[in-house]
Amino acid sequence: MAKNSVVDLRSDTVTRPSPEMRRAIAEAEVGDDVLGDDPTINRLQERVAELLGKEAALFFPSGCQANQAAIILHSEPGTEAICEANAHHIDYELVGAATWSGVQLRPVPTEDGILTADHVRPYIRRTDDRFTPRTTLICAENTHNMAGGKVMPLDVLRGLRELAMEHGLPLHLDGARLWNASVATGVPLADFAAQTSTLMVTFSKGLGAPVGSALAGSVEAMERAWTIRKRLGGGMRQAGILAAGALYGLEYNLPRLAKDHARARRLTEFVNGLDGFSVVPPDTNIIMIEIERSDLSPKRAIGYLRERGVLVLATARPGQLRAVTHLDVDDAGIERACEAFEALAATPSG
Repeated sequence: MAKNSVVDLRSDTVTRPSPEMRRAIAEAEVGDDVLGDDPTINRLQERVAELLGKEAALFFPSGCQANQAAIILHSEPGTEAICEANAHHIDYELVGAATWSGVQLRPVPTEDGILTADHVRPYIRRTDDRFTPRTTLICAENTHNMAGGKVMPLDVLRGLRELAMEHGLPLHLDGARLWNASVATGVPLADFAAQTSTLMVTFSKGLGAPVGSALAGSVEAMERAWTIRKRLGGGMRQAGILAAGALYGLEYNLPRLAKDHARARRLTEFVNGLDGFSVVPPDTNIIMIEIERSDLSPKRAIGYLRERGVLVLATARPGQLRAVTHLDVDDAGIERACEAFEALAATPSG
């Protein structure tokens, strides 16, 4: 990484296709995906289904659209879907469930972002109560974005699945960064996926692809999801140029995610050693940095770091910054980030 280049830690979505990925995109064989004859799209969907151990998968332009399609698929207007209080569905999908599905999201608070069966059980609404909405879906998130990329352990997800089955409910998993959960724990992707009715995975987070996510489940569910995707405006034509980037990411960038986790730990350890900051050691690649100086606002901290070529974001939580490691930030970039935070810590009060 060049000394004067920017170290962009705002998200793992900021990556740019490598020359090799661009070549794969440029050379992609394409067709009309709405007509079902784009061979690269079809190959990607088959590969995702294979990795996740599901019958079928469907390519979507975004994770938000795939998540919303799953809610429409599993729910009914005027009912309720349960999810963790700081889930992506609630904070970052612009009231999509109410807009597109007529579904109310019921937030369940947790201590650490990990939604367990014990958390969910008291929130399931009865089917015989005329005055409250009926629960039709449980949603989980792995890794959990706003909990700092925290991994939902397999046994916790299994417990949610058992609870869902007990009540005859589907379980959808927002697995945008499930790749990271699998690499961090050594648990195969298919073992996580086996606990779900449907799940979404994203290719533009961690895997370096420019666009795209996938929804996976049964053949019947994906047939219905195809119609929902079309209704939401997600039908694409020669989209194999996008699928080629995702296929490249699965082949070459999935195996290297452990490097991102190691770099996140390095930055965490360094910042934790500075006065005025604290960081909970991350499970994966998302670092939540607490500012413990009353005179230092996130806005001021972000501006100071930006002047030194390091980009981070503020979160919705007061006094908190977020940094995310990814394939475009190497060891040298992490050391530059450490230097910038060290200089920030040394700034005088006021």
